[in-house]
Amino acid sequence: MTTDRNTTDHCEELLLDNQACFALHSTSLMMTKVYKPLLQALGLTYPQYLAMMVLWEKDGLTVGEISTRLLTDPGSLTPLLKRLEGEGLLSRTRSREDERVVIVELTAQGRALKDKARTVPPCILGASGFTLERLQNLQAELQALRGHLQDSLI
Repeated sequence: MTTDRNTTDHCEELLLDNQACFALHSTSLMMTKVYKPLLQALGLTYPQYLAMMVLWEKDGLTVGEISTRLLTDPGSLTPLLKRLEGEGLLSRTRSREDERVVIVELTAQGRALKDKARTVPPCILGASGFTLERLQNLQAELQALRGHLQDSLI
């Protein structure tokens, strides 16, 4: 029996373009590509930018707190933070109460970078082709989806 590779049994729920996960994944890839030149001007990668935003929001967090905020593993965050420390943007020190805990603080250079980074969000808004209100509504929907997905893992 031979199978014609050009004819497929169409199953609508398995078509790539019908998958929310692919829409999210491919949009994330495009978003990262738009961010790349903007962040290169700041000397940051996209993951480094996310970590810096967490610290610009609240300085003096532990690696665990940053990891929780970014929904990532602390082990994967440590090399990124070491690179940022090497670039003079932050410092990492062990807690006096518990030396297993590492506290991350921005340096003056890291705090100053925040002013340069203020140019990024308007560029992203422009590239999106959306109004601010529409982009905020999409963000709220995505956050709700993320919350439901997190809840389903418990």
